[in-house]
Amino acid sequence: MIIIADSGSSKIDWRLLNTDKSIRQASSPGFNPYYQPIDHLKKAIQDALVPVVNEKVKAVYFYGTGVSSKRNQELVRDVFLSFFPEAAIEIEWDLLAAARALCGDEKGIACILGTGSNSCLYDGRHITDQVANLGWILADEGSGTSLGKKLLFDYLRKKMPETLAGQFQKRFPFSREEFLQKVYQDEKPSTFLATFSHFLFQHLKEPYCYRLAYESMAEFFENNVMGYAGYRDLKVHFVGSIAFYYSDLVRQVANDKGIIVKNILETPIAGLTLFHQKDVQ
Repeated sequence: MIIIADSGSSKIDWRLLNTDKSIRQASSPGFNPYYQPIDHLKKAIQDALVPVVNEKVKAVYFYGTGVSSKRNQELVRDVFLSFFPEAAIEIEWDLLAAARALCGDEKGIACILGTGSNSCLYDGRHITDQVANLGWILADEGSGTSLGKKLLFDYLRKKMPETLAGQFQKRFPFSREEFLQKVYQDEKPSTFLATFSHFLFQHLKEPYCYRLAYESMAEFFENNVMGYAGYRDLKVHFVGSIAFYYSDLVRQVANDKGIIVKNILETPIAGLTLFHQKDVQ
């Protein structure tokens, strides 16, 4: 049996690949070693995973946020070894999960467009190049956070069309001071800003909203995809909620720039399952 995990801060998607080619699945609360103690992962494995394991576990592929450092990788690896001492354990970050899920064994450019954004050049097995990820304050072009930040900026500066601003106020009845508190003082401001991307999507037929979203997606292509040598000759793929729901716009921007977009997935777990099925013996 092979175990695959796609772990975010809010949810872990598990897939269990049996030797008879059958697939089981499970889910548990998310885990990020920067925000949650390691006991959270132990509990997730014990409660959600152990009850559905019915074969010897030969390998575990854990992809997650917050595991790019060697220290955190070792923490996570030790937890899995305590449950499955004979298994080969591979701990990788979410960007490699995206690349393997989207590109499989082929070379390409893999992109994440969700609450945040990221991209990489992939050779069919490993990441070979990456445009620097600068986070939501400096970059994250095209992400839910970036879209929300632009929308809130225009609303507070009264640059948003009046009718749309009235609808925005009804949806988010906060004062200027309350908005600023949530951005500058409360926890997870990027997640708060990303909630506005839902409003933007629902009003995408409005010229103002379409232009804002189009320009933000264009920024992503210009600052990420077009930063890789030979990008016009490579297939470009996307994963994430923003990429999935704004897929028509993503493809339109790509077409306007002469870029080939192939796969767009909401989450990577199905693609990761296909990628690792060949490892089941």
